[in-house]
Amino acid sequence: MSEPLIALQRDGPIATVTLDRAARRNAIDAQMMRELIVAAQGFAADEETRVVILRAEGADFSVGADLSQPRATAPATLLMRRRSAELGAALMRALQEIQQPTICTVQGVATGAGACIATACDFRIGADNARIGYGEVKLGINLMWNAAPACVHLVGPARAKRMIMTGKLFDAPTLERWGFLDEVAPLADLDARARAWAEDYAALPPMAVQMIKRSIDHVAGALDRAIMHMDADQWLLATMSEDYREAVSAFFEKRAPRFTGD
Repeated sequence: MSEPLIALQRDGPIATVTLDRAARRNAIDAQMMRELIVAAQGFAADEETRVVILRAEGADFSVGADLSQPRATAPATLLMRRRSAELGAALMRALQEIQQPTICTVQGVATGAGACIATACDFRIGADNARIGYGEVKLGINLMWNAAPACVHLVGPARAKRMIMTGKLFDAPTLERWGFLDEVAPLADLDARARAWAEDYAALPPMAVQMIKRSIDHVAGALDRAIMHMDADQWLLATMSEDYREAVSAFFEKRAPRFTGD
């Protein structure tokens, strides 16, 4: 049986979920995604926890999807590849549907899937060394996981296009100014600042806080799921392109890709 890739700790009314794959810079694979879904859904039956902190061990929050996973493990049929491609959206929903307030701390790099996980939380505190972005475009693919609306809600359409279309990493002060990060803290103080935020929310009446959270989320994202239902199909199409194959080859060969639009 594989070692767990996340850790869950409870301290009174505050629970902490930790990405625990620092040796791989918290690269996200299917096992980690499923573990996160189970942890997120478990809070629905947890009456004691009032706030959830999501953090990561190591120098980086997450470098995104684990591209080193063998392609032989991918489902053989198009039908099952499509279902597999929807696992990320299921993770986003599970995190967004946690009824307790959620606080994500980000240090170092958070890109692609790592940035998506951060946006699924209610609040984000970045270390002063944080750099966040969406690198999917550099692999010739779209941003999936139904994650684009979360970015748009935080920074607006033009800045979301800058982040998602360029694949660049943006620094913490810029992202705080844009509204992506709620606070920037020295790296050494990151966990303490998250704890302080968590204690503030944990001291409030939990039923009222959780109802308010749900109401705001429903108002802000009422059309998100209806609009984004096609992003897994777009990803399947993109992964059949020559540009995708070229991008993956260039990544592993550590060279600049040559895109043709094919």
